[in-house]
Amino acid sequence: MQWTALTEHRAQLGEGPFWDAPTQALYWVDIAGKQVLRLIGQNVQIWQMPEHVSAFIPCNNGDALVTLSSGVYRLDLDSPGLEPKLTLFCVADPQPGNRPNEARCDARGRLWLGTMQNNIGEQGEDLPIVRRSGGLFRVDPDQRVTPLLLNLGIPNTLLWSDDGTKLLFGDSLDSALNQYFIRTDGSLDDAQVFYKSDQHGGPDGSAMDAEGYIWNARWDGSCLLRLTPEGAVDRKIDLPISRPTSCVFGGADLKTLYITSAKSPQNHPLDGAVLSMRVDVAGKLCTRFAG
Repeated sequence: MQWTALTEHRAQLGEGPFWDAPTQALYWVDIAGKQVLRLIGQNVQIWQMPEHVSAFIPCNNGDALVTLSSGVYRLDLDSPGLEPKLTLFCVADPQPGNRPNEARCDARGRLWLGTMQNNIGEQGEDLPIVRRSGGLFRVDPDQRVTPLLLNLGIPNTLLWSDDGTKLLFGDSLDSALNQYFIRTDGSLDDAQVFYKSDQHGGPDGSAMDAEGYIWNARWDGSCLLRLTPEGAVDRKIDLPISRPTSCVFGGADLKTLYITSAKSPQNHPLDGAVLSMRVDVAGKLCTRFAG
């Protein structure tokens, strides 16, 4: 498999890739670098955020959501990169000392946001995780916030079954991806282990392909694992980066895989890059926020 570094940009902690099919644009973030980025064609736009940011998701009404430490904000995409126009949308997690991590929209365009104890210093340095203070929250377009899970360590991966009855969600502190049945009232049933192994690094973000297989980025594992719908390893895809963080399918035919990554002590030349690779199966579309 042949890899290409998408741009010259190198993130401290690249995350949250989102492919917007209507505009053929790739969105992603640098959590530690406090940046949100958008690539359209060969043009990269960067907005500098005032706080750590974990997700950058376009909205149906033309702006975008950004998940910052102090809340979920709307970003005016016409505002300049060094003077971004931000409007507070809601505060999903009021817990002091927490920051956002994983965030994606379900098929109905509702934002699901996982939070955790902040583990990033002001200079981007790592801080120890000493408490499970994170949670999983659903944010509706009417600004209503519904808590779903509490006492989380490092929330990662948010994927749903086609019929909307099952959620795949992980906690990297447990090295596990779990499956939850979504009750008719929207609450979650008890977790069922979907995949748990630290043989190839720890579980980070994931994407789902059109066959229902999961492509999971393995932090410190220099690879992706393609997992069957039953949670078995189908294949291992080696990568030239130390810490892949997440992935998304994009391109006109959804057969280009984009992988975000983070810097690492190994200092590999491509650490922090966004990689792209052509694959043999199409992925599923990302959903914009419905607001």
